[in-house]
Amino acid sequence: DNLGSLEANLESRRVKLGRIHERGIDPYPARFERNCTATEAITRFVAAETANRLGSADPVVLAGRITSMRVMGRAAFLDLRDASGTVQAMLRQNVLGDDYSLLPDLDIGDFLGVSGNMMRTRTGQPTVEATTITILAKGMRPLPEKWHGLRDVETRYRQRYLDLIANPEIADTFVQRSRVISGIRRFLDDRGFVEVDTPILVPIPAGAHARPFITHHNALDMQLYLRIATELYLKRLIVGGLDKVYEIGRVFRNEGIDQDHNPEFTLLESYEAYADYNNVMEMVESLVSTLAIDLHGSPRVPYGEGFIDFTPPWQRLSLPEEIHRRCGVDIDQYPDAESLIGKAAEMGLDPAPREARGRLIDKMLSVYVEPHLVQPSFLIDYPEDMSPLAKGRPDKPGYVERFEAFAAGMEIANAYTELNDPGVQRARFAEQEHLRAAYGDDEADRTDEDFLTALEYGMPPTGGLGIGIDRLVMLLTGQATIRDVLLFPQMRALSSDADDDHDSR
Repeated sequence: DNLGSLEANLESRRVKLGRIHERGIDPYPARFERNCTATEAITRFVAAETANRLGSADPVVLAGRITSMRVMGRAAFLDLRDASGTVQAMLRQNVLGDDYSLLPDLDIGDFLGVSGNMMRTRTGQPTVEATTITILAKGMRPLPEKWHGLRDVETRYRQRYLDLIANPEIADTFVQRSRVISGIRRFLDDRGFVEVDTPILVPIPAGAHARPFITHHNALDMQLYLRIATELYLKRLIVGGLDKVYEIGRVFRNEGIDQDHNPEFTLLESYEAYADYNNVMEMVESLVSTLAIDLHGSPRVPYGEGFIDFTPPWQRLSLPEEIHRRCGVDIDQYPDAESLIGKAAEMGLDPAPREARGRLIDKMLSVYVEPHLVQPSFLIDYPEDMSPLAKGRPDKPGYVERFEAFAAGMEIANAYTELNDPGVQRARFAEQEHLRAAYGDDEADRTDEDFLTALEYGMPPTGGLGIGIDRLVMLLTGQATIRDVLLFPQMRALSSDADDDHDSR
């Protein structure tokens, strides 16, 4: 009985904790000073051994979680793991004296500090011969059964701490994620961009097609929203004279969850005055290939059974041409929603009785085009219907200067030459409000009057960019789902009658 076994284990640990307290030992001390990590201890030992300097080597003081225990009478071997790796510690009764009697009160999962000299066992394993031991944290819950191979997806995502304990290799993905974000900052800083912060709680959730999360500010007695984008605030800064700005931060969209969507995600947005979407395309190619080289030593990144090659230049493809090539629809022949709804219905795309033309085109793009964009590609020539904040193409009425970047069949970046004519922007916002009212499109963009006021003071020609960092990390680390690059992904609530104690499973 798993539940009975768990209760017995919990009671055993409570008894052991009591015995430790009875000996006057604090099992949760405030500090412990190490002089090396597990990996450093082994590295230094091997170097001293090679140089024949073992006699002059200083004792090591290290700490870690006990991940295995092998007791053999008057001696015991423990594996201690920290963030760097694992080292073996040997405990002898004749060396530790009375402290050796603490051994029966230790469990797998406890944190232990040890000090002593490094040596090799008869099997040749570098080992700390402990002269002192210190209990640093008594684990009051057992690690999950078969914790060395914890694979239950629900448990891994809900209790990421257990995942990190059981599968320490997954930490590498999050270390690489950190390197990607640091690399983005370094790349943009070197180009003269200034990193800024903009509000997360906003009165108007604008700058993207998305449903917002709603909250209430008690002191101000006003409804606020979690931001769905940082765009309109960053463009206010361009108006104010900061010519190159960027922000890396969380944005929130009240949408479904799948392999490449999470309701909160990390977004990079950058804006550069006197640039257009062609300049931004070149910057994206350079940025992503630089990140790939930093992580892998090459712009060719392993993905699935093959590679994604981020070497510039990436291919440029026309959105209407690709839709026509993949499903035979010439979107220019369907200039309004009503005609395109009929065609979408013929194609089995299940359109709503009243659905906006831009949404229908986006659906065709998602179904017929995106899965084929495996190698890095820029899709250009976006209809104005899909792009209320982008500048129109003077050579192609009805289209805007916009691109989206794709790889592995997934969008990773979105960019425009920014619309800076306040009159046209107001008309675009009005059209979005019409879509909301006439088509029930609750993801249509919203009118931000203060942003329009800012535009009326004048914004120079500007190239803007948004990159979903979570998806980019997926590509650069070879992960198939966004949950594997988020330490704490959003999860459905457990049902009230479910056994939420995953430790017993």
